[in-house]
Amino acid sequence: MNHSKPQNQEIVLAKHPEGAVKEDTFKFNDIDMPKCKDGEILIKSIYVSVDPGMRGFMDKGDSDNAGTKFKLNEPITSRTVAQVMDSNNADFKTGDIVHGRFAWQKYQSVSADELEKVDPDLAPISTAVSMLGIPGLAAYFGMLKIGQAKKGETVVVSGAAGSVGSIASQVARIMGCKVVGIAGSAEKIDYLENDLGLDKGINYKETDDMQAAIKEACPDGVDVFFDNVGGELFDAVFANINEHARIAICGQIADYNTGDAPQGTRPMHTLIKKSARMEGFVVYDFKDEFDAAKKQISAWYNDGEMIYKENLIEGFENIPSAFIGLFEGDNIGKQIVKVGEVESNKK
Repeated sequence: MNHSKPQNQEIVLAKHPEGAVKEDTFKFNDIDMPKCKDGEILIKSIYVSVDPGMRGFMDKGDSDNAGTKFKLNEPITSRTVAQVMDSNNADFKTGDIVHGRFAWQKYQSVSADELEKVDPDLAPISTAVSMLGIPGLAAYFGMLKIGQAKKGETVVVSGAAGSVGSIASQVARIMGCKVVGIAGSAEKIDYLENDLGLDKGINYKETDDMQAAIKEACPDGVDVFFDNVGGELFDAVFANINEHARIAICGQIADYNTGDAPQGTRPMHTLIKKSARMEGFVVYDFKDEFDAAKKQISAWYNDGEMIYKENLIEGFENIPSAFIGLFEGDNIGKQIVKVGEVESNKK
């Protein structure tokens, strides 16, 4: 029997990346086990989420936004599911499953206002950072509140096999829309068409003329465009929008690793001509409605109307490579790193 004390580790930002993130962007440190101070909760990381949007926080900040950037030689943070190991707070007990934005550390002590409890009865606990977390909520609100997808409309989703896109596509399908998903491999197209039940998947890496491919897949034009990618894919879909189209700008992964903002289509004239609306959003715009959204998404999941997929990578030491893999198109579904086991004797 192994009674050795657990070892604690952290991953810090070693340097600001120039362009693409590499392994030497990160550094591992052995650190002491945290002390659980008065009012605090000691947690053990179980599932760590890696997301493309974190890339911007790794850049060097200027005086306007330095406070929102990761700092050199300090731990990177991301959405994490954790288990309470010890608690000096009446609201949380040992064994509880929680989630929040935590440091890339195996163990840490945090204040109660950083934690939300995870209900293991809604869905598997890892979904707190995927289907029932920020990706699922962004998909839900982006499609229904910004996109306002309605039965019979044609919806296009870029990055459709990813953590947000796969949920957004299914929300549109459940609403009774015709749904076309864009992704970058034959395996992903198979997933979109056969697992998620989309009407059509387009492999942009195998398509010479995306604008024509969208037109062929959407002969009645595009009513709702849920964009996770930006760049030239945006231009191709935008060229096919209908009058009164709604465009929800959720992410721009095509541009995250570029130093200079790329020049593309200027959309203003077309937006006027088509009486169309383009709107960016962050999921916290809808935070008052999170609980209702989680209940609806979990109901769809438990009824079998919605599926979700996790690209699960094992091991704390693999967090950096899992993050880098996002930009190489490795993942179908939500990229998550499992870094610990839930301890049943803690309950």
